[in-house]
Amino acid sequence: MLVIGSGPSGRRAAVQSAKLGRSVLVVDRGRRLGGVSVHTGTIPSKTLRETVLNLSGWRERGFYGRGYRVKQDISVGDLIERLHKTLDHEVEVLQHQFMRNTVRSARAAVKFLGPNRASLTTDAGDYSEVGFAHALIAVGTRPHRPRDVPFDKTRVFDSDEMLELERLPRTLTVIGGGVIGVEYATIFSALDVPVTLVEPRNTILDFVDREIVDDFIHQMRDRGMTIRLGSAIQEIASKPDYAEVTLADGRTIRSEMVLYAAGRTGNVGALGLDVVGIEADSRGRIKVDPQTFRTSAPNIYAAGDVIGFPSLASTSMEQGRVAACHAFGEPLPPPPQTFPYGIYAVPEISTVGQSEEQVRESGGAYEVGVARFRETSRGHIMGVNTGFLKLLFSIETRRLLGAHIVGEGATELIHIGQAVINLGGTVDFFVNNTFNYPTLAEAYKIAGLDAWNRMGRG
Repeated sequence: MLVIGSGPSGRRAAVQSAKLGRSVLVVDRGRRLGGVSVHTGTIPSKTLRETVLNLSGWRERGFYGRGYRVKQDISVGDLIERLHKTLDHEVEVLQHQFMRNTVRSARAAVKFLGPNRASLTTDAGDYSEVGFAHALIAVGTRPHRPRDVPFDKTRVFDSDEMLELERLPRTLTVIGGGVIGVEYATIFSALDVPVTLVEPRNTILDFVDREIVDDFIHQMRDRGMTIRLGSAIQEIASKPDYAEVTLADGRTIRSEMVLYAAGRTGNVGALGLDVVGIEADSRGRIKVDPQTFRTSAPNIYAAGDVIGFPSLASTSMEQGRVAACHAFGEPLPPPPQTFPYGIYAVPEISTVGQSEEQVRESGGAYEVGVARFRETSRGHIMGVNTGFLKLLFSIETRRLLGAHIVGEGATELIHIGQAVINLGGTVDFFVNNTFNYPTLAEAYKIAGLDAWNRMGRG
């Protein structure tokens, strides 16, 4: 198995192949193993978020007021110190995992020469060739950088470059209301940086339940963020003292820095895909069989961000494992019906199963149960004034159809909903079971009772 890229999907495919007794070579162009996830994506942004929340005292402001801070003057150095420690640890764990499973790795650029052969070229120009029975393309993505955006790492940045800031901005404009834009916008807002979020569409996070998104937008605006929806970007200009964004409706936004986070592009340009008959779309995404992750070339697979939505580290890992198992004829059980989606903004959003919009479209009768975190004793102890859990149940079967959370600990709490959905659980599970007290997870019982009171005993 030749694995191209060492991010979540490549790593999992490599280890799975090795555990099946196969010979594995992982090739990555990066200076260190780990891929985009470890070095510029998932791990850095989540580490940055945790550092900001700890140093700013964000979680304690419900009790001590909005002016409360653990550290008064937070610098980029404070953020980068923890970031580097975390990244070093992630790389060490990955290297040890490869060593334990006898997975070989190399640093080079890969180009297909045929359906069973590829070239490896190092930065120093050393060239070699390798044969393979199967290959997995797990090259990840990079920030989309339109030519008319004046990226200069002084006023205008992409999301990778935000990790190289020399100082915190006094004001920030974020262009792009997707997951990355929203995460960075709210992280800097938690540092009390005035932030303007611009999204050309009329909505953000379209795959999330609308009620959750509406509450999230309300929380962002409540703490002083400016949100501009429904206006296309006409021009971005980098001036000596500020950056200026001009919208199609004539309004201008001035800020010290601009983060452009509107989409990503697959790193497929140098792979020689045409040689093996694989095509990528305009954003560098590869089409695969959704069950096996096989491309149009029968012995070549693709997984992770390079195949598009959902572009999660968690789902990428599973895609890599499934691809490796399929390549070597290992039987697999059918995949779970649902998987959780986590957005590590401030506050967190996490969702699993059907949104209320999807349930309504399906035409079946349903009921909703809601629990606000401030209603729980643990929420009151923590000083949590916002956030809620929303559960959707079928009236006919009483089964849980969807769970959606906005607020503290959402990405952890969602797994209770995931388990109940995938195991076919009903509203009665939440009513009849005991939850630790006081916990935020108790919100599941409150939301379950809220729905049960309207559904009756069935």
